[in-house]
Amino acid sequence: MDGKDRFLDNIFIERFWRSPKYECVFLHAWETGFKTKAAIRKWMSFYNHQRPHSALGGQPPALVYWQRNDNNQPDQQVQRVA
Repeated sequence: MDGKDRFLDNIFIERFWRSPKYECVFLHAWETGFKTKAAIRKWMSFYNHQRPHSALGGQPPALVYWQRNDNNQPDQQVQRVA
């Protein structure tokens, strides 16, 4: 860090990790790192695709993101990579 706004950077990181720590990590005692990684990945998917967020009107972030993305670029064709 260069010293500029470093306390603000820390605030964003702490806020980002607060939810997974209190809603997932602190509630379980996994035996291996593999199980921990899989559980956190599953929780992040739940957080982004199913968990309602009050700041988004009770909708999950992924739904809001794709609705905004579709509304902003109606003429562009979506290319999906398999």
